[in-house]
Amino acid sequence: RFSATGTRLNSDCDVEVLLYVFQQALAERFHEKNGVIDREDVFYAVKCVYNDVKGAYSVCATIADLGMVAFRDPYGIKPICFGEKTTDEGRWFACASESVVLDVNGYERTLDVGPGEAVFVGHDRKVDLRKVDPQPHHPCIFELVYFARPDSFLDDISVYRTRQRFGYSLGKQWMEAGLPKPDVVIPIPDSSRDAAMAMADEMGIMYREGLVKNRYIGRTFIMPNQKERRSSIRRKLNAIEIEFKDKDVLLVDDSIVRGNTSKHIVDMVREAGAKKVYFAVTSPPLIAQCPYGIDMASKKEFIADRRSVEEVAKRLGVDELLYLDREAMNQAARAGNPKMKQFCNACFTGKYPTPDVSLESLKAIEVERTEHRDNVPDHV
Repeated sequence: RFSATGTRLNSDCDVEVLLYVFQQALAERFHEKNGVIDREDVFYAVKCVYNDVKGAYSVCATIADLGMVAFRDPYGIKPICFGEKTTDEGRWFACASESVVLDVNGYERTLDVGPGEAVFVGHDRKVDLRKVDPQPHHPCIFELVYFARPDSFLDDISVYRTRQRFGYSLGKQWMEAGLPKPDVVIPIPDSSRDAAMAMADEMGIMYREGLVKNRYIGRTFIMPNQKERRSSIRRKLNAIEIEFKDKDVLLVDDSIVRGNTSKHIVDMVREAGAKKVYFAVTSPPLIAQCPYGIDMASKKEFIADRRSVEEVAKRLGVDELLYLDREAMNQAARAGNPKMKQFCNACFTGKYPTPDVSLESLKAIEVERTEHRDNVPDHV
């Protein structure tokens, strides 16, 4: 389509494609109506995006001389919320993927944009919410597991409380499985901290902070090459030896992707003097790639791909390994908002909520992402 129209994309950012479809639809209406567009034309452009752009996205945009629009993909996989505040200068509006952005800027969260919904605010300050193309809601549960800040609300679900419930459920699982009782529970910072505290509380075990994080190192699991990931892991975390020496330690993390970071941390903890190292994960094993924007190139990268829990434990070098049961994870999330009937669990199940995902499309994504990583210089 782009080739046929002579359109040239200026970046490898996927949002540029979405922007092109949106502006083309607006331009179409602009010419049809002799240079005049209104909010109805904006909703028409959103509908065109839904028709042409497949996948998961949440969008906020301002349109010159018209207003602001925010919309969410038809299945509501990616989050977006809307808020307002009143000052001496009048009413102000904002939208963000996480509610914490509204909080820190003094906005009150007034709504979560639903699946296939769009909200438009014109210069007249009139708020117009439309259901443009709603499909069954499947919000990404990995946002609650890992990505979101704990002080955020996503679809009216407290991230903090959800992670606590993950921890309580994981503690119950550990005890019901008859696994050894550790001396101390230590989180792998940062997103597992709330769950680790809850797990320690559930098991009646001491909770301690034993790993110090360098906040200036990026997410290692999305770094482009193995060499960079390895060098970054050691600089990212350091152990407080007195919390590990001569103790049976239970480490808690939100997920295990390739296992690079986890294996290095286990080695570090043993070097710090731990007698036994146990590992608990607040999500199920990751077994499938994500086509919805998370940079996981291939399912072959996952340490849990075609391996049993025992085999993963051996590769990590831990004495015991436990993953949170998938239904327990979903129940913990639903408890925050009973209206949520299901979540996108695709990375844990390989079952994708959108009908456009196929083996061919997944392979194409794998090839493109792998080529992109291979072309990134080691120093980048």
